[in-house]
Amino acid sequence: MTFDYILSGAVTVFIAAYLTYALIRPERF
Repeated sequence: MTFDYILSGAVTVFIAAYLTYALIRPERF
């Protein structure tokens, strides 16, 4: 596992979680 792979994976998970949160709580946006 390289650092780039871990970083890209973390960013992907963060973006997915953020979009899901935005869909669940649209009143905060």
